[in-house]
Amino acid sequence: MSRRRQIYEGKAKILYEGPEPGTLIQYFKDDATAFNAQKKGTINGKGVINNRISEYIFTRLAHIGIPTHFIRRLNMREQLVRQVEIIPLEVVVRNVAAGSISKRLGIEEGEMLPHTLIEYYLKDDALGDPLVSEEHIAAFNWASHEEMQDIAAMAIRINDFLSGMFAAVDIRLIDFKLEFGRIYDGDFSRVILADEFSPDNCRLWDFNTNEKMDKDRFRRDLGGEEEAYQEVARRLGVLSGEDNGPGEVLDMDAHRSRLRTSPQKPGAPKPKK
Repeated sequence: MSRRRQIYEGKAKILYEGPEPGTLIQYFKDDATAFNAQKKGTINGKGVINNRISEYIFTRLAHIGIPTHFIRRLNMREQLVRQVEIIPLEVVVRNVAAGSISKRLGIEEGEMLPHTLIEYYLKDDALGDPLVSEEHIAAFNWASHEEMQDIAAMAIRINDFLSGMFAAVDIRLIDFKLEFGRIYDGDFSRVILADEFSPDNCRLWDFNTNEKMDKDRFRRDLGGEEEAYQEVARRLGVLSGEDNGPGEVLDMDAHRSRLRTSPQKPGAPKPKK
């Protein structure tokens, strides 16, 4: 078997040359990073779970007419995707104040926003992925006016659909990050959803307890990252007994019970009562 050619390696995924022109193989790693890779670690089995969650969500989004790069899942850690020209913007959709917007604007975390907000960040690790306006995007030609209209419309549609989908399994969709890319047909191009959708790039809180079920558990040293990712997958119904990968799906209540009885790490936040 010939060795596949690596196209790109990011913080959480590796892209390899696909079997056919215009395709790539997207491999999900267990690596975890935060604060623009200033904090690094590993979440055991994360790649397996993110692959399944992303497959499930991209498939559901395709059913409501959102064009995506996803073609099919190949195995536990890989999926076949369309090759796109990535638009250098991170599109962040916010329903509830959390993370950087709380720090930037002094809004208490957990406060409902007056309406859904869409923010744009330039994809540039060296600059810290700065917040940019639509005026910046137009001035520096990162995306055309028509492309931005399509991106905003898709972002709102995705938010409406996923908010309801997660609410049905008692999860609040706090915010999430999207990436888009161009695909070409001759001189014509169109924008489609790319990258992934997983607990790596969104905030998910339990509806009843506000327990964090996403990468904030890693960012904030809360512990229980594996259990949280597995619990999201379990509620969405995307893990079966034959391919759990990381092991059995564990109960967050059991994890919280262990936290209450185990010694706290120095400087670690106390578990919620």
